[in-house]
Amino acid sequence: MENQDILFEVRGQIGLITLNRPKALNALNAGMCLGVRLKLGQWASDEGVKAVVVRGAGGKAFCAGGDVVSLYKSGMAYRDGDKTSLGWRRFFTEEYRMNVAIKEFPKPYIAILDGITMGGGVGISVHGGYRIATERTLLAMPETGLGLIPEVGGGWFLPRLEDEMGMYLALTGDRLGAAETCDLGITQSFCPSGQTGDLIAALAKNADDVGGVIARHSEQAEASKLLPHKAAIQTFFSGGSVEDIVAALGGGRSDWAKGWHKRLMKKSPTSMKLTYQQMRKGKVIQNFRDNMKMEYRIVNRIIEGHDFYEGVRAILLDKDNHPRWRPASLEEVSKAAVAAHFEDLGADELRFD
Repeated sequence: MENQDILFEVRGQIGLITLNRPKALNALNAGMCLGVRLKLGQWASDEGVKAVVVRGAGGKAFCAGGDVVSLYKSGMAYRDGDKTSLGWRRFFTEEYRMNVAIKEFPKPYIAILDGITMGGGVGISVHGGYRIATERTLLAMPETGLGLIPEVGGGWFLPRLEDEMGMYLALTGDRLGAAETCDLGITQSFCPSGQTGDLIAALAKNADDVGGVIARHSEQAEASKLLPHKAAIQTFFSGGSVEDIVAALGGGRSDWAKGWHKRLMKKSPTSMKLTYQQMRKGKVIQNFRDNMKMEYRIVNRIIEGHDFYEGVRAILLDKDNHPRWRPASLEEVSKAAVAAHFEDLGADELRFD
């Protein structure tokens, strides 16, 4: 279960998880996700472990997401005919099972988001009971720019943010600092990076009072940069379709609206339409596991398509930042094509046993 990519230890009254791939910004792989799930299962019944803390190594990132390049290679081979190339499916399966294990963990689960926190890094943190920001927190769900959707439970927590903030974050991939995450409730407290070691030590000594310990090590975050734009976000991102949102932004008078219109036009039209439906469907789903099944269906269909590979090529591999999406416009993405991504996978459905 344990390898150099992820470290587990019992320190006093807490179980401590360290994501240990600093050169890869602590990006997750399938083995790490499996390890977290199995260890949480052990610690859930260990009376000596009263809480769990997860952190990232290296000082730059908490967790920058999944190992997207590995997914790209495995998925492309599968799409192009090698049906034995299933590394991508194993990763999503283990990651989503881990997300469920975190959501259902019966003890306090504390994530310290000290550094870059994107995609899978949000998934390994936001579903726990306590999330702590530092001055180095940089959180985003940037998937629409990569031909993906904001999965790992994005369909659950994002629609439950106030005033269409979830739709805004899901479609734009806007990057948030500590002040913004605290303001939105994505994190609940702010602790300076240099004091997180003291916080962990205090939790190890007194995990019976997690809330009190965190409060005593917390400070006030700065004012959120989103405060001046909350009314505009509610107005622009409450549209009945992605086309409505984009058109409203394009007709906006402010530099803020025009800027986001320009940036949205560069993102995958298919991903934006899938994300819109994911947000709307996720808002009414009553069970977290059902949400994860929905997202698993979508990513399985994305792997068989085009835009994910083109997004990774343009942004992460060739780095020309000019993805050639297919279809190239919102109007060309049909309702039927979107709906097909949400259909049951039959024998390949996500299971949790």
